[in-house]
Amino acid sequence: MVEPILMAISLMWFPVGLLLLGKGEPKGTGALVLMVGTLVLISAVIQAAVFKDPYLAALLFAYGLFYCIVGYSLFAGLPNMQAAGNASFTLIPITLVYMILALTGGPVLEGGKQLVGKSDFLALACAGYAVLYIMVWLNAYEKLSSKTLGLSLLVWTVVGLWVPSFWLLTAGKLPF
Repeated sequence: MVEPILMAISLMWFPVGLLLLGKGEPKGTGALVLMVGTLVLISAVIQAAVFKDPYLAALLFAYGLFYCIVGYSLFAGLPNMQAAGNASFTLIPITLVYMILALTGGPVLEGGKQLVGKSDFLALACAGYAVLYIMVWLNAYEKLSSKTLGLSLLVWTVVGLWVPSFWLLTAGKLPF
C-alpha cells in the first residue's frame, strides 16, 4: 500500500515544485493537491483499519491534512500561504519524532516485542521531510524564496518518494 501512496504524493510535489519555479498555475495545481491529500487521508484510514498499522497511518493522516490545506490555499487563490505555513510548522515536531523513532526503533515491550522497528532510510526520509516543512513555513512568511523551495521539492520527489517506492516495488524493502 505504501508504494502507490508515495507515487501519488510525488504526483503532487513535482507540480507544486514547478509552480514555485513559475511553471504552472495555482488553481489546477491546487485541485491536484486536494485530490492527492484526499487520497492520502483515505489511505491513512485503510492503513489503520485494514493493515492494522496506526504508526504509519498517523503520519499519513497528518501529511494528508497538510496537503489538503496547501491544495485549498492554491485552489482558492488565498493572498498568502500562511495557513499552509502554520500547518507545516506543526508537522515539524511530528516528523522529527518519527525520525527519532526510525533511528532508534520504538520502545521494547514485555516479551521483547517492538512495535516500531529501526529504519535508517525512514529516518533519512523524515529528516528530509522536516527540512521541507521548515522551508514551507519560511516560504509562507517570505523568509525563503519560492525558487529554493521549488527546487527542493523537485529533488526530494526523487530522493524521498521515487527511490523508496521503486525500491519497495522491486526489492520488497527500503534501500537501507
